[in-house]
Amino acid sequence: MIGSLLIANRGEIACRIIRTARRLGVRTVAVYSDADAGALHVAAADVAVRIGPAPASESYLAGDRIIAAAQESGAEAIHPGYGFLSENAEFAQAVLDAGLVWIGPKPAAIAAMGLKDAAKRLMQEAGVPVTPGYLGEDQDPTVLAGQAELVGYPLLIKAVAGGGGKGMRLVERPSDFPEALAACQREAQAAFGNPRVLLEKCIIAPRHIEVQVFGDSHGNIVHLFERDCSLQRRHQKVIEEAPAPGMDAATRVAVCAAAVRAARTVNYEGAGTVEFIADAAQGLSADRIWFMEMNTRLQVEHPVTEAVTGQDLVEWQLRVASGEPLPLRQDEIPLAGWAMEARLYAEDPARGFLPAAGRLDVLRFGMAPGGRIDTGVRPGDEIALQYDPMIAKIVAQGATRGQALERLRAMVEGTAVWPVRTNAGFLARVLAHPRFAEGVADTGLIEREGASLTRPEGPSPQALAEAAARLVRRSCAPGFRLNAGPQAQGRFLLDGAPVQVALSGAGTDHPADAALATEKGQAWLLQGWRRDGQHGPAESSGAILAPMPGKVISLEVRPGQTVTRGQKLLTLEAMKMEHALRAPFDGTVAELRVAPGAQVQVEDLLVRIEQGGD
Repeated sequence: MIGSLLIANRGEIACRIIRTARRLGVRTVAVYSDADAGALHVAAADVAVRIGPAPASESYLAGDRIIAAAQESGAEAIHPGYGFLSENAEFAQAVLDAGLVWIGPKPAAIAAMGLKDAAKRLMQEAGVPVTPGYLGEDQDPTVLAGQAELVGYPLLIKAVAGGGGKGMRLVERPSDFPEALAACQREAQAAFGNPRVLLEKCIIAPRHIEVQVFGDSHGNIVHLFERDCSLQRRHQKVIEEAPAPGMDAATRVAVCAAAVRAARTVNYEGAGTVEFIADAAQGLSADRIWFMEMNTRLQVEHPVTEAVTGQDLVEWQLRVASGEPLPLRQDEIPLAGWAMEARLYAEDPARGFLPAAGRLDVLRFGMAPGGRIDTGVRPGDEIALQYDPMIAKIVAQGATRGQALERLRAMVEGTAVWPVRTNAGFLARVLAHPRFAEGVADTGLIEREGASLTRPEGPSPQALAEAAARLVRRSCAPGFRLNAGPQAQGRFLLDGAPVQVALSGAGTDHPADAALATEKGQAWLLQGWRRDGQHGPAESSGAILAPMPGKVISLEVRPGQTVTRGQKLLTLEAMKMEHALRAPFDGTVAELRVAPGAQVQVEDLLVRIEQGGD
């Protein structure tokens, strides 16, 4: 077994790897940027090495600095986690060339599966069914538009080097193709340094099925059954579960066998995931499931597979990288019960899921029997905009799907975070949706339901009363009497807006969050009534402010131009994604403060629209 391990990552995955390494007696080395000097993964490791300033390009993506840190700290091996350099064949080769052990597949396997178009051609040759589309080398926009007509609409444009929903667009009409193509290519270049794309037929009622595979250096390859990751937002996974609902034994055998065949084609070693898209309009069937891509690393959702098989996949990775054979043969791998995972992010669903940042003054997770929380932050830690805004993975398991779902809902609804906005309330509403409860949700469910899932509900009278009672006892806020009767009303501010609350005297002291009303994953700040006359939200001024730090990559309007409500004004690139900012009402562009290429900060004034106009 490897004696010492450097984790070339941060956050929850770094902490998760450290837990297994410690159990196995493996010394751990963390790396950190200036933004992460006080992070949980730094405190959890045996040794920590600074690798650079906050930008990932100068720290977590700086392969030479990571290798130097491994050599400096005496680490024998490097585990890349996921994201950052985990699927970079050049970095994997550099690790090996430095005399270190790479915890992952061979560089040749990473390269073979690294580009979606090349991987699909390889799978076609191996007899693995692939989604219809265009995989050609010619990237001329006219050629791509012509091929799109042949593939047929609706279709997906995908970055060949992509992942995580970046560089991907659904196109429903030929007239939308040029703009979508240009946006995909820009995102792909920014995120992966490669603007090339492929075209893929969009499947009606699609479900996302993936199979966990594992190989060793002795020629053994097995699968650890499938996961369903169909609940997605903009092609990014939201809820994952194992096994896949509605998967019969014959279909499971066929899909898992195809995944093993795909892995064997590239002599795969270590952990990997073969992803398929299924046309589930008439249920899951082996003849309506096609290969999409292979991820040559550990997946974010690996805990659900660990839960239903009883295996520690990080331990498997370390043992395989140490030269040991796989811990179990295929017929020895169990499949029992059900597990689900929800990704808790610092983001605001009501504002288009824009990433949020700030200090986690309150961080409390709901729990249930068999529950698991994978996180890389603690109360008081900061969520920075430089990195992925994941706060935690909330995992529940049960004997049945219904029990796992009930437990996950309880964990999500019992989660409280403040003042950073999160998607916990959104997750609770998704988990309560009838289509998901029935196990028939497809990848388009969240987009179709829209506001019903993203619009935050207000707190119940009971939650408000309990929060008000706590605030009354602690602060004696004005606007009420402590000896008021059970029907008395108190005046408060709820997230800055005036509200009347029935005062019952109920509630329990919780000094850390005495002013919070928390319910179903949502949190609201309850304050005593101010007497400055400024109690309600201001009228919209037409000021378009930057929702986050970023770069203006396109400007669609000019001063004096008449615009209509919803019209695109400009495009902001932030977190390697493009965000369109639109007019809040009909009017005229009264002020334009930015130009293409401008770097902006949070709440910088970009454009101001005046109501009315010619």
